[in-house]
Amino acid sequence: MLSVTSTIWIVLAILFGVALLFSACGFKKFVWFMSIGYGLAVFGIGVALMILGFTGFGFIHSNGMSYPSILLSILLMLYGLRLSGFLIFREAKSASYRKTLESVSGKDEKKMPVFVKATIWIFCAILYVLETYPVTYRVLSYDGTTSTTTTIVAFVGAGISLVALTIETLADLEKSAAKKKNPHEFVSTGLYRWVRCPNYAGEILFWTGMFVSGCDLYKGDYLAWILSIFGYLCILYVMLSGAKRLEGRQNKNYGAEGNYQKYIAKTPLLFRCIPLKSLQSWKWVK
Repeated sequence: MLSVTSTIWIVLAILFGVALLFSACGFKKFVWFMSIGYGLAVFGIGVALMILGFTGFGFIHSNGMSYPSILLSILLMLYGLRLSGFLIFREAKSASYRKTLESVSGKDEKKMPVFVKATIWIFCAILYVLETYPVTYRVLSYDGTTSTTTTIVAFVGAGISLVALTIETLADLEKSAAKKKNPHEFVSTGLYRWVRCPNYAGEILFWTGMFVSGCDLYKGDYLAWILSIFGYLCILYVMLSGAKRLEGRQNKNYGAEGNYQKYIAKTPLLFRCIPLKSLQSWKWVK
């Protein structure tokens, strides 16, 4: 039986392969690498961690999985299913969403070389492995016992992610319902009454919970800290970038409306407790 240090690179390679496989749909539309393929990859990683944790395949410990590891893996699967399912449904049903995708990727899609798509594919798969790294580390480090502190930290992280998943789900449902009723009006009801991008806020909270869930495990394992922090900072940047682009589109579509100006003047962009009203001046966020 190999140690955690010996097996981590093997497991990361396996999860990298899983992420590549589940996100390969991006070769049809490259934006799918970062949308539908993203959700499918996270789902696949969650499934793979459950299989590896319970079976070991002969080179991982045979101690099974702790309850926190099971819960965190299930949350990854639920997150991936929710995201990919919602995006597939929205693209199939919403003409305006398809038009937005076409405006973002239409011209680039036709002229983008295969090796560029392959590069995007590989970098996305690496990101998906790194952002789920805290759960991977927990699965590999389980020795049949867990300290009270470690268990509490894991459940706190899982609780944050569960709340975030609920926020994301409600935000998407509320927006879909509002757009179905009035497709040309900005959404300012429900969760959108409190923040303008509750879906991105939920995304940030979800991965914050995952990051927190592993913090008590690493101790002096500096490589684990580096990989975990790097993955978290990368996905945080991606979400800020997505929120900034969404803000830009909304300013373009509704900026001339007085009601919209009043809405953005009093409503924070991401978190009610953080009075950030705009990301447009953040030049380092593309």
